Amino acid sequence: MNYGNIKYCDIANGPGVRTTLFVSGCTHRCEGCFQPETWSFAFGEKFTSDAADAVIESLKPGYVQGLTILGGEPMEPANQKGLAPLLARVRRECPGKDVWVYTGDTIEDLLFGSRHTEDTDALLEHIDVLVDGPFVQELKSIGLRFRGSSNQRIIDVPATLASKQVEFWKDDPQYAVHDMV
Repeated sequence: MNYGNIKYCDIANGPGVRTTLFVSGCTHRCEGCFQPETWSFAFGEKFTSDAADAVIESLKPGYVQGLTILGGEPMEPANQKGLAPLLARVRRECPGKDVWVYTGDTIEDLLFGSRHTEDTDALLEHIDVLVDGPFVQELKSIGLRFRGSSNQRIIDVPATLASKQVEFWKDDPQYAVHDMV
């Protein structure tokens, strides 16, 4: 698996201060994508054990809330295989840190459809929040919190897996008074 960038102290891709890993490779190729360079699986650098160590170390300070993974497409089958060990390690070594993943897939397709692989279930067990659905240029809105287009959903993955139906993430109530929700 390759990655295009790792951002430390990101505040745009989930709540709080986060480390953000941008993986390479995406077959969705959404019109209006903000990073089309990441569509190529060869873009960027190989995700090595040194890169994984850097991600883990960056999550350890108390002010860092968690890890966000986007791309490219983290849930591409080839990327699932590369991310599964990282997310298992985050759970082991960084207790209390949350994991957000942005995908152009729907959770239904990941659970039951063509994007389900031998790694999907283990990967989903380590994800707290999944922002799912392709970016749709015609539905773009800068007023959406943590989403680019209104078709995308913010899913509470543990609750969804437990109830076997899509459960939405509940944002901090203080943001409900803002127009951006």
